[in-house]
Amino acid sequence: MFGKILNASENTITIENLSGQIPLFLKGIHVSFAEDNRIIIGKIVEVKKEHFIIFLIGEIVNGGFIAGIYKAPKLTSSPRIVTAQELETFIGKQNYHSKDTLLIGTSTLYDNFKVTVNLNDFFSNHFAIIGNSGFGKSCGVARLIQNVFYFNQNPPKNAHIILFDVYGEYQNAFKNFPNISGIHVKNFQNKKEDIANVITIPPYFLDADDLAILLNVEDPFLIPILEKALQYVGIFKSDDPNAVSYKNSIIATCLLEVLASGKEASQIRDQILSILAKYHTEELNENSLIKEPGYTRTVRQCLNIDEQGKINAISRVIDFFNQFKLTNSEQYAVVPNLVYTLEDIYDALEFALLSEGVYNSVSMYERAITLKIHLHQLINGPYKKFFEYPYVISKKDYVESLFRVENGETAQIVNVNLDSMEDRFAKILTKLYSKLFFDFATSLENRGSFPINIILEEAHRYVNNDHDAEVIGYNIFDRITKEGRKYGVLMGFITQRPSELSKTALSQCSNFLVFRIFHPEDYKMIDSITSSITTEELERLKTLRRGIALVFGSAIPLPALAKLDMPDPSPLSSNVNVSNLWF
Repeated sequence: MFGKILNASENTITIENLSGQIPLFLKGIHVSFAEDNRIIIGKIVEVKKEHFIIFLIGEIVNGGFIAGIYKAPKLTSSPRIVTAQELETFIGKQNYHSKDTLLIGTSTLYDNFKVTVNLNDFFSNHFAIIGNSGFGKSCGVARLIQNVFYFNQNPPKNAHIILFDVYGEYQNAFKNFPNISGIHVKNFQNKKEDIANVITIPPYFLDADDLAILLNVEDPFLIPILEKALQYVGIFKSDDPNAVSYKNSIIATCLLEVLASGKEASQIRDQILSILAKYHTEELNENSLIKEPGYTRTVRQCLNIDEQGKINAISRVIDFFNQFKLTNSEQYAVVPNLVYTLEDIYDALEFALLSEGVYNSVSMYERAITLKIHLHQLINGPYKKFFEYPYVISKKDYVESLFRVENGETAQIVNVNLDSMEDRFAKILTKLYSKLFFDFATSLENRGSFPINIILEEAHRYVNNDHDAEVIGYNIFDRITKEGRKYGVLMGFITQRPSELSKTALSQCSNFLVFRIFHPEDYKMIDSITSSITTEELERLKTLRRGIALVFGSAIPLPALAKLDMPDPSPLSSNVNVSNLWF
C-alpha cells in the first residue's frame, strides 16, 4: 500500500499510494518509519488515489515518545501502520490497573484501544474539563474519579479530593465507594433542615483578606479597618483586665479627636454623647464623674453649653479623657484570646471604626458603613450557620479532620453540596476554603506532604476576573494555579464557559478534557491556551458526540479523542424526561 517517498518538506512527507484506491478509513491513522536508533511517528492527514500526505509528529527513542522531530526520515524509508506497542507510547498504557495509570476512555480511532494518561502527571497538575451542557462533563468527572478507585489494585487511601458540587449531583456517583476496603466518602449536604450535616468554618480562622472576601469589600481603604477589628477582637475577648483599659483608650482617643475638630460647641456635645451612648464602659460613659475641688459633675454635665455658646468645662473633660489614653508600650500588654464568633467580630469592628475616626467624617463613614451592614446581614441571615464552630481547634487539625470520618480513617473524597445556596455565597465559600487549604499547605514543614485536589463544578461562576486583586492584592484561584502545584494544592475546573473563566487560572492548567463546544468565544479560548492541537482537531470540537472528549496536555504525549464510559452509578445530571412527565 505504501510506496516510496515522493516529496518531503519540513514536517510533511508525501508517500506513493500503491493500491490505486482511495482508502479514506486510513485518514487520521498513525504510521511509523523505523530507523536505526529511532522510530519516527506520523499521522495520515490526506488520502489521494496517487499518494498519501503524512504529517510528522514525533519520535520513539529508547521506548519513549518525544513530540516533534529533529530530522526527517530517510528518502529510502517506507512507512507502516503503527503497532500496538508503539501506540502505547503516545496513547497510553493498556494496563490501567497500576497506580501510575489513569484510564480516560476508549480511542475513537483504534478499536478497543484505551486512552490512558500518567496519573501523577494528571492529578499533580491543574486540569480543566470543558464542554457545553449535556455533552458529558459531569459524567466525565464522575467516571474519571471512579476509574481512579475502581481499577487500581491498591486504591489511593491517602487521596484528598474535595469537590464543590453546585447541583448536588455527585453524591449518587460515589455511593458505592464505601464498598471498597479503606475508602470513604464524606458528604456535606448543607441543607437548612439538617444542621448537623453542614460544613462549618471557625470564624477565628478568618484573617483580614478572608473578611474582605466574606463581606464583598470593593474598597482597599477598608482593609486596615478589618485588620484593626481582628486585632481588637482577640483583645476584647480576653479575660485579661488590660482589655478594658484598651477599650477605654480607644473611646477616649476618638472623643478627644471630636473635641479637637473645631466644630461648633453644640455639634461637639451632641457627637460625644452619641458616641458614648453606643460605646462605653463602666469607667468611661456619659455619667462618669469628673471630680474637682468643691464639686463633682458627670461628663454629660461638663458638656453643657454656657451663654457664650461654649463648653465651659472643656478643659476638665479633655483632662478626664486623657487619663484613659494608653502609651504605645502599654497597648501591647494584653494577652489575646484567639477564639471568637461573628458577633465578637462585629463588636470589634464597631471599635475599629471608632478608632479610625470614621464617625468624624461623612465621606469615611459612607465608605466604611458597608462593612457593618454586610456583617450584620450575615449574622442575621441563613448563612451564619456556616460560621458556627463551637470548638477550639488549630487550622492543621481542622483541615485534617475534614478528610476524616468518625472512625478516624481518611475520607478520600469530600463532596460539598452547594445546591441550597445562592451563587454569591457559594463563590465566597469556595474562595474561603480554597484559601484555607492553600494557607495550610504552605505552612507544612514537609512541603507537599498533604496534597489536596480541589474540584470546582461550574467553575466559571467562581473563578473569574473580579475585584479581589485590586482589594487584597490577589485572586485566590489565580494564586493557587500559579503557586499551589509545588505545595500540593491542585485545582480542577469544570466549566461550560471557559471564556468567562479567569484567563490566568485557565492558562495555568496543564491538562484538558474538552467535550463538544460551539460558542465562538469559548472556541477562541481553547485555541488560545494550547499549541498542541491542530486546526483540524479544533474544528472537530464543534461536532463531537456526547461522551467523547479531546484529551491533551502534559499527561498525554499526543492529543487523542476518547469515548468515556458512562459512570456507574451516574451523577444526577441527566435531562428531565419530559415525555414521561407530560403524558
